[in-house]
Amino acid sequence: MPFYVYAQDRPGAGSELLDLAEAHWAYMDRFADRLILRGPTLSDDGEEHTGSVHVIDLDERADAERFATEEPYWRAGLYRRFTAVRTSVLLDRGPAEGPLALVTGEWPPGPRAADMAAGDGTDGRVGYLGVLVDDEGARTTGIVAVVRAAPDEALRVVRPLADGMAAGPAALTARRWHRGGRR
Repeated sequence: MPFYVYAQDRPGAGSELLDLAEAHWAYMDRFADRLILRGPTLSDDGEEHTGSVHVIDLDERADAERFATEEPYWRAGLYRRFTAVRTSVLLDRGPAEGPLALVTGEWPPGPRAADMAAGDGTDGRVGYLGVLVDDEGARTTGIVAVVRAAPDEALRVVRPLADGMAAGPAALTARRWHRGGRR
């Protein structure tokens, strides 16, 4: 089952991240066949790494938490916190060109996850869409989307979809992002 794993950088971790980049890549190589989505979040100007996003297919929550806490950046204290949430992938169009934004949102357990589907009405700029679900996979608890747009525009693209999933206004955030992986 897929899990959305987001690790937020500790302030000032930039140069230390570079020092451990090869250890990070080697660790990620071990999971290459299970990584659905991966890449860093960036500052508004795109110059600084602010966190790491992974959607990874693992057996259970404990495996997702172990994936996060055994990661070299975490072990070195370069992340200040991580999130690991079960996810249902609704859409994955693969790599996209141009500026990308990661839009996330959370809400109290809401509509049944089984009722969610990405239909023809999904904006063509949405390259990845996942609904965050509770541990049983029964109720939605949030959203994660990658949109080919700047963060402000990405929020406008995802807002109607998220509000519909949340059955009301969803609290959303958007940040610059780019698809990761060994180059």
